[in-house]
Amino acid sequence: MNIVSVLRSPGFRTFFMLAAVAAAVWAVVGNWAEVSDAMSRLSWWQVALSLTVSIVFVWLTMLAWRVILNDAGDPVPGASARRIFFVSQVAKYLPGGVWNFVAAAEMGTDFNISRRRSVTVLLMSMLVSVLTGLAVASIALLFGPANLIEKYWWVLLVIPALLVVLYPPVLNTVVHRGLTFLKRDGIEKPFSGRAIATAAFWSTGSWILAGGQVWLILTGLGNEATVETYLLTAGGYALAWVVGFLVFFIPAGVGVREVVLAASLAGLVPAGDVVVVVLLSRILFTVADLLLGLGASFSIRRDAKGAL
Repeated sequence: MNIVSVLRSPGFRTFFMLAAVAAAVWAVVGNWAEVSDAMSRLSWWQVALSLTVSIVFVWLTMLAWRVILNDAGDPVPGASARRIFFVSQVAKYLPGGVWNFVAAAEMGTDFNISRRRSVTVLLMSMLVSVLTGLAVASIALLFGPANLIEKYWWVLLVIPALLVVLYPPVLNTVVHRGLTFLKRDGIEKPFSGRAIATAAFWSTGSWILAGGQVWLILTGLGNEATVETYLLTAGGYALAWVVGFLVFFIPAGVGVREVVLAASLAGLVPAGDVVVVVLLSRILFTVADLLLGLGASFSIRRDAKGAL
């Protein structure tokens, strides 16, 4: 039996999903003492609202990904796209950082999506997310504490690089040459500027919601609920995520996000609250991934049983 047959077998897929769910659950349980203490300082509706915002955030990232997916080949029905994306997102909690790509590629084959298309599209959606995150992060860099841009000015250099890479003629050339180098066929259709722009729209919306989630937690802890705080929170969180993403040699940007967000909100929010907020924010995003991923997984199994 070859490796592809193993990856596509029902037994391996079940094991893979259970392992991913266990890793995500462990991320919650492993920090439960700190999380429960933070939630005890919030009212139930603030926690529920923050979780709802987290779920909508994940949904918007799915919409951005789906736009690029449909642009690269035959359109994929909404229900199928949601199942692929939400289930594959749970896989990112497994150690290694590549399992969401593996999951998306293997699940995509069930819907006649080539592996090269799945992997390329997921990579493109991540680049769009970084670009739009940098656009939102510029709020914190331009209007935040003076020393913030002195420390993280280099992040802005990524913006022109990504704009060039995501410019369709350049993007399609890079993708074609990359796949040729890997001795793979090209994707079915070249990427269009309209799809990249639409994905950027949904991705920007997701960053605005992510900032709103963090702002809700901050204000729930007793910090001032002002427009200024929200703008710096949204910009600071986006900057913290992007820096954590770019500092790839530190797993998931652990510790980096706390430092960057604290620097963005210096003078407005106590440093101790920032650490609590980043931790609780991560946990709520994890729970959102779990809820959507498990819901998609159950719907796949229900349809499979119904087809028997």
